[in-house]
Amino acid sequence: MTRQNAGQGRAPQAPDPRADLVLQVRDLHYAYPPLHEGDEFVDVLRGVDLDLHPGEFVSVMGPTGAGKTTLALALNGIVPRSTGGRYRGEVLVHGASTKEHEVAELAPSVGVVFQDPETQLFCMSVEDEVAFGMENLGVPAPQMRTRLAEALALVGMSEYRTRSPRQLSGGQKQRVAIAAVLAMRPSVIVLDEPTSGLDPIGKHEVFSVVEQLRREHSIAVVMIEHECDQIAQFSDRVLLLEAGRVITEGPPADVFYDQEAVARAGVCIPQVAEVATELNALTGSAHRFLTVADAFVGLHDQEVA
Repeated sequence: MTRQNAGQGRAPQAPDPRADLVLQVRDLHYAYPPLHEGDEFVDVLRGVDLDLHPGEFVSVMGPTGAGKTTLALALNGIVPRSTGGRYRGEVLVHGASTKEHEVAELAPSVGVVFQDPETQLFCMSVEDEVAFGMENLGVPAPQMRTRLAEALALVGMSEYRTRSPRQLSGGQKQRVAIAAVLAMRPSVIVLDEPTSGLDPIGKHEVFSVVEQLRREHSIAVVMIEHECDQIAQFSDRVLLLEAGRVITEGPPADVFYDQEAVARAGVCIPQVAEVATELNALTGSAHRFLTVADAFVGLHDQEVA
């Protein structure tokens, strides 16, 4: 009797598509604790799933109360560790569960930038702000100086390193907050409405910096945002949340032209998409423009044809 080769006749195993995931959210449920004894728990997240790959830019949209900020805070364990409440499901950062690791342990992998940079900036100078997180992680001084210079250069704030954050514009403050997170070398940056309250120039500054980071340094981005025109331009995927559930997700062109889902989530769509929708209704065409450049090329090609 001949002994068969151990691998003979065995079909090759397909690669695990999740092997390169930097972040996984599995069936995440969360309810805030009641304000008063005897009151009911307040359900906020109801079975959210999310996979995030290196360098991917995912935007999360939805109405007020949809659970967007709660989801953002759950991605590095702030929820539920700092909030209490009722929690079920799993959030994995490079395979490490937020249930088993403290927020401080996950901070080098997942950096969070909040809506108001004023809540994160408290030092006397820009360079002190960027150095603060590294000091808490015990980064050696020579390495800290290198990271500080690199982070400020990435966000275009090198010339402001000795300036007080109080002297900066809103967009500049947000870029410093991003630099402070970048200096810790995370693989994921979570931004919770980072352009809220900024003027158009400040909004463009923030989106441009984030786009550069994910494109040139493979940093994955989860952004909670309402700026649909910018989201359409920069995002790889869009998630629509409504009452704590993902009602649809996909490339911006698919999501913004899903009229039922958009109406249900109560979110706006890019102005160019609104024009395309009206044009489709009038002419029977099937345009799916998201930017002016898309519209120019599409309409020009149609005219030539």
